[in-house]
Amino acid sequence: MPEALTLADIDATLERVLAPWVRQLGLRAEAVNAEGVTLRLPFSESFRHAGGVVCGQVLMSAADTAMIVAVASALGAFRPMTTVTLTTSFMRPVIDGDVLVRANVLRLGKTVVFGEIELTGIDGKLAVQATTTYALL
Repeated sequence: MPEALTLADIDATLERVLAPWVRQLGLRAEAVNAEGVTLRLPFSESFRHAGGVVCGQVLMSAADTAMIVAVASALGAFRPMTTVTLTTSFMRPVIDGDVLVRANVLRLGKTVVFGEIELTGIDGKLAVQATTTYALL
């Protein structure tokens, strides 16, 4: 089994492989272990929509990005991949404060990866849950 990436490796991967607009989210590695990674999404007023809550597009982008680095960590290095499915359930609004994004690899196949992601607000309560499928290219 490949060795998991370090926090510094994850931050470097985020800088190297993400589209410029995704890098603007400011995601940073918070924790890593054999099951997956945790990223921190720092709060920004610019993430709120007219309703006063962080918009779903930001949270879905953070979830998708966290799984990309979780897969890279499970592989021991980044490998090109593409999202096949991202099914997201919004359970409570995020109004302010940083969000922790925990991505766990459930099954790492030769060409397909399955995962789950949980986003928790500053109160520690689950705000968003997502399941994903990725194709390794």
